[in-house]
Amino acid sequence: MYHKISINYSSNFTTNKRIKKNIKYLVFHYTGMRSETKAINRLIDENSKVSCHYLIKRNGVIILMVPETYIAWHAGISFWKNQKNLNKSSIGIEITNKGHHFGYESYSKQQILSLIKLTKYLIKKYNIKKKNILGHSDIAFNRKKDPGEKFPWQYLATKGIGYWHNSKGNLKKYRKLKVIKKNKLKFIFFLKKVGYLTKFKSKIHKNNLVKAFQRRFRPELIDGKIDEECFLIAKILSKN
Repeated sequence: MYHKISINYSSNFTTNKRIKKNIKYLVFHYTGMRSETKAINRLIDENSKVSCHYLIKRNGVIILMVPETYIAWHAGISFWKNQKNLNKSSIGIEITNKGHHFGYESYSKQQILSLIKLTKYLIKKYNIKKKNILGHSDIAFNRKKDPGEKFPWQYLATKGIGYWHNSKGNLKKYRKLKVIKKNKLKFIFFLKKVGYLTKFKSKIHKNNLVKAFQRRFRPELIDGKIDEECFLIAKILSKN
């Protein structure tokens, strides 16, 4: 598949094999740990109860940790569209990055190049739809921020990986403009059409949902507030 791949198997996976047609999602993560070595050690430590299928190091080297035919433990409690617990139907890709708690950094060029090559291979192999390429924060927005606002979703979309809102005009001019109450409700409806879980129990949950959307589709400003720019982006995405 790819010349830089290496193997470091984790014992953290479900032993029942899954069939090819049931693999429908790719989920991107960052490791969120102080060092690359600590991240790898955690993913292979049987006491951690976490793993992934692939990890991409800072230098671009890809490590296979759980074979694709098995369920890795990377998504946790998760929701997308009508799907719960996405571990069963997804491939998890961890990318070395210290994350928001330890000095969130830009992803290296080598990492993104390797990610593109790996992801294109998986898309072709499993016929994965663009809308089913997700971030951990998309499917678990109350718990997770990864892969975060520095993850190049817009650039990846130009490579056929994931999707982006392609508007003809400049949406930035609508940033911070107030949205009427009716359109705030429509915004939530649009997010439901995109795939987000929109049943939230509190204002904090709603705020986390909006932030997750912003991290993915409007990373320049993550404030948890629904403005006119967010509304228009969600409207465009809901029609795709």
